Amino acid sequence: MTTLIRADRLIDGTGAAPVQDAVLVVEQGRVVAVHAGGIPDGLSTEKAEILDFPGCTILPGLIDTHVHLNLPGDGTTLEVAMREPEGVLMATSTFAVGKALAAGITTVRDVGALNGTAIHLRRALELGHGDGARVLACGQPITITGGHTWYFGGEADGEDGLRRKVREMAKLGADFIKVMASGGGTLNTQSWKPSFTPRELAVMVDEAHRSDRKITAHCLCAASIDDVVAAGFDQIEHAGFITDGKGNQSYDPAVAERLARSGIPVTSTLAVGGAVLRAMLAKEERTPSEEAFLARWRKTFAANLDQFRKLREAGVTFVAGTDAGWRFTAIDDLPLELALMHQGGMSAMEAIIAGTGLAATVIGIDDQVGRLAPGLAADAIVVRGNPLDDLGALRDIRFVMQGGQPKRRLDRVAT
Repeated sequence: MTTLIRADRLIDGTGAAPVQDAVLVVEQGRVVAVHAGGIPDGLSTEKAEILDFPGCTILPGLIDTHVHLNLPGDGTTLEVAMREPEGVLMATSTFAVGKALAAGITTVRDVGALNGTAIHLRRALELGHGDGARVLACGQPITITGGHTWYFGGEADGEDGLRRKVREMAKLGADFIKVMASGGGTLNTQSWKPSFTPRELAVMVDEAHRSDRKITAHCLCAASIDDVVAAGFDQIEHAGFITDGKGNQSYDPAVAERLARSGIPVTSTLAVGGAVLRAMLAKEERTPSEEAFLARWRKTFAANLDQFRKLREAGVTFVAGTDAGWRFTAIDDLPLELALMHQGGMSAMEAIIAGTGLAATVIGIDDQVGRLAPGLAADAIVVRGNPLDDLGALRDIRFVMQGGQPKRRLDRVAT
């Protein structure tokens, strides 16, 4: 059956000007055409399903390039969350992809989960056992012994051990390889220091590319960014400039210039700080320790946003990723991420592309999704209003389609 989706405008995910009085034509799970000016005279509608959404905008399904499906995103620390049995983490992940899909996020990229939980969930969705956002998964993020997120099972040391670990993730079915190139929020790790030697990083890049997989790195300090750039990674997560154990940061223009020159894209994850502030400010009363926590995060968030601006000015490319599951970041917080990217200097269109077409290109699935173009999977959403005027419209979901199948409908009028 042919489905025609009509709305006031359509944003196709390429950055092109919106199509006005738009009609999206879908057949057999794929986009067939996009028309402006309403249904063209030559298009037969006799056996078509026509979905009208006046006052709305059609967009590609959103893509969150940085999530942790195992984690609840409710303020629970990693150390506490990982005390739960593997079955609970699997169930948490299953509920998360359902919530993401309902929010118009049709694809998520899991950058770290226990053992093979995210990969097994991906397979269950492929088999049609339930509805949820399409999953790309790295399996276990590779980290030094006792390193950031060691709880997930990805500890490995030395060149031979790291090469073997990359091969293990490929055997498990990882779509890409994730490396914790610095410490992070895990207890007893050092976010202000690189975790691996330059040679160890190069070995992992070599092994990942030998298996035709992209490789990305978590970097929270300048030295780790430099090492990852030199090793030839495909992507960087966060790109922070932490300098000490107190969380202080110092932007380094020379490192930024080298990163920009490399062309390696960065995942923004501004929503982490934004979600912390949202959660803390929502409390009517705060304890002294919560006040101190809020003060630290005000400083961290301001530094992260400032560094985002400066890195963009230096020529660094950013894609949207929330770090959903971590701290207070919810699985449906991609609109928050895009709004913060806009606050950091992106136009509304640039922010939308960072969470659709550009995101798909960077993570290697632009031949499948990310744009509303003929031949690609019909992942599409409809939101009330115009997100180019107000990105908050991305939270007002009227319709979600994934692979040509309707997944959520509100205020639908069929003719």
